[in-house]
Amino acid sequence: MIGRISARWARIELALAAALAVSITCLILLNVVTRSIGAALYWVDELAIYAMAWMTFLGASAALHFGHNVAVTILTDSLIPVLRRITAKLVDLIVLVFALCMIWFCWRWFSPYQLALHGFDTEAFQGAVFNFIYAEPTTTLGIPKYWVWMVMWAFALGATLHSVANLLGQNAAATDQDT
Repeated sequence: MIGRISARWARIELALAAALAVSITCLILLNVVTRSIGAALYWVDELAIYAMAWMTFLGASAALHFGHNVAVTILTDSLIPVLRRITAKLVDLIVLVFALCMIWFCWRWFSPYQLALHGFDTEAFQGAVFNFIYAEPTTTLGIPKYWVWMVMWAFALGATLHSVANLLGQNAAATDQDT
């Protein structure tokens, strides 16, 4: 069950990452064209950077599902298969702990409970807890930065889901490692 949810979520993450990769390419081409004709659109750079950050985090989360994350395997390749599987499970456990820590940090950073306690009034929230996450706009786009930073939640939740599925041996990558 959790393996199927992880697989669906990973496909969504990859589709979004692919769409963002295409948009980055289009934004950079737009930037080249507008600069060459002397009518630069300054917000394009910022949007491309944010799209790249989102693409990276979504792709990294999906890589955990598919087992395509970067690894140095010089030590694990020399281990016997039983120790190799134990090491893989230990790595999955470390990734799970990291993802859970990210969820906790996001909770602390975004403070959704405190925001709700203040009736979603960002000024009252800021005055009470001195957290200005909801007040800072992006430089050229003018949108609230917390929308850009929401990718941290997406990554943390996706990484948690994929690492739990890996630990339970329900992801395709986990079953491929056993063969």
